[in-house]
Amino acid sequence: MLHFTTDVAPTFLLKKGIILDQTIQFDLDLINRYDKAGPRYTSYPTALELHEGFSAQDYRQQIEISNHRGGPLSLYFHIPFCDTVCFYCACNKIITNNRKHAVPYLENLQQEIAMQGALFDNKRAVDQLHWGGGTPTFLNFEQMQQLMQTTRRHFNLKEDDSGEYSIEVDPRETNDQTISQLRQLGFNRISLGVQDFDPAVQKAVNRIQSEQQTFAVLEAARKEGFRSTSVDLIYGLPLQTVDSYHKTLDKILAVEPERFSVFNYAHLPKLFKTQRQIDEAQMPSPEEKLAILQMVIQRLTEAGYVYIGMDHFAKPDDELAVAQREGKLYRNFQGYSTHSECDLVGLGITSIGRVGDAYMQNYKDLENYASNIQQEQLPIFKGFVLNEDDKLRRAVITQLICHFDLNFADIETQFAISFKDYFAEPLEQLAIMQQDGLLELSEQGIQVTPAGRLLIRNICMVFDYYLAQKQQQFSKVI
Repeated sequence: MLHFTTDVAPTFLLKKGIILDQTIQFDLDLINRYDKAGPRYTSYPTALELHEGFSAQDYRQQIEISNHRGGPLSLYFHIPFCDTVCFYCACNKIITNNRKHAVPYLENLQQEIAMQGALFDNKRAVDQLHWGGGTPTFLNFEQMQQLMQTTRRHFNLKEDDSGEYSIEVDPRETNDQTISQLRQLGFNRISLGVQDFDPAVQKAVNRIQSEQQTFAVLEAARKEGFRSTSVDLIYGLPLQTVDSYHKTLDKILAVEPERFSVFNYAHLPKLFKTQRQIDEAQMPSPEEKLAILQMVIQRLTEAGYVYIGMDHFAKPDDELAVAQREGKLYRNFQGYSTHSECDLVGLGITSIGRVGDAYMQNYKDLENYASNIQQEQLPIFKGFVLNEDDKLRRAVITQLICHFDLNFADIETQFAISFKDYFAEPLEQLAIMQQDGLLELSEQGIQVTPAGRLLIRNICMVFDYYLAQKQQQFSKVI
């Protein structure tokens, strides 16, 4: 087995008056030893803990708690439609070429907006808004315009372009006019799915997308004044090699998007039927996959991007990078976020929210979703109310996964505990990780090392009360 250690070029940023060393160390031996299944911690507890005993009435109670606390809101809209299937996809989507299928869904979604909007204090500003899917640009302009108008009627959207309003787009479904229309609707951040430009890889995963299509969208977004552009890539797809992926990266680095999301492909065909169409014999070996990851980290860091964590890179002046060095970065169901103070309202099928002291999810299928809406009932499928231990562990995990350090005194003050007594067993496990070089333990707290940053999920897993019985349901950490 290969054994080598590589230090990726360091980046130094100012964090509260202190120089922050954001070096990443790629230690293949450590990665191989710690590469086991685990959560991505877009929430704690994870979505697997949501249960059907949580009702629409429970959600209403959490909204009351949320309104009492006040503060801004974040809205997530799930638009599930795609006209072609990408074989790697693990999202909740509906594959159809018939655009009419979106009409009844949008009618129900707008009814849900009205129902939910009536429950939230209309003085609470919407600081963040995100349309995901699926392919939101499956909708035509009139449909998108109507959806945004309905949202403005029932929620307090910002009119001065100061909110973070983002949308995921498929360049194959987008042109200059679409980008202009999205900007008119109030979107100011955009995320583009690319995955890989290699023609053989694209054919193997059924996503044929030209460089011309992709870069035309990026250029149009900048021309229209979008403040942030993000590109999504996946490593570990069939037929990918270090050389082929290097070429894709070269082409995208040349246009300098503000952010990169470089995801590890999790091949889970038992859970996701579309992945069964991937030829496993064509997938890169574990060694090749790790070599691709190492190359990506090296290239992006040398190009001046900051490693935010968990597959995300950003330019030093991007909002995510700024939030991280100011100690304000957060993580929610959409990934890293700059607004920890926002309660998240999920709208549409399968969407997950975080409101009050709970997480909640809508029905995943159109039939149950539509049935509840037509009966004027909130389409809540399941949820989970956090207890005090959950909140404590969430605070610990969030701090570690966002900032790679933890001050015991901060947690002790916030939750009135003795950290060493409360987490005696996890600290024993962390002591082993310290011996392996993943972190440094002191009387004051935890500092994740450059070698531990790629394995931050493993460190967070030590604090996960629910993990042991659910571990087989997660993807590998690398």
